[in-house]
Amino acid sequence: MSNPFEDNDGEYLALVNDEGQYSLWPAYIDVPTGWSIAHEKAARQVCLDYIEAQWTDLRPRSVMRAAEQATTTDSPAEAPVA
Repeated sequence: MSNPFEDNDGEYLALVNDEGQYSLWPAYIDVPTGWSIAHEKAARQVCLDYIEAQWTDLRPRSVMRAAEQATTTDSPAEAPVA
């Protein structure tokens, strides 16, 4: 059996989860729990191009939020104006 994720002639979906992570997914396989369709059924390369354009920061959303919070809490407080 060939790998369904590497069929250049197959139809695929681009999926995304709550963490903003993307996945190429064969269109004939049910979408797994926790994932939603970000790009409807299309050729493999179309879906890969979509994922590449959308997923510019590979960190999960929770990690990005934590980093942003750390940055705002680590910055020195402004001195009061007298």
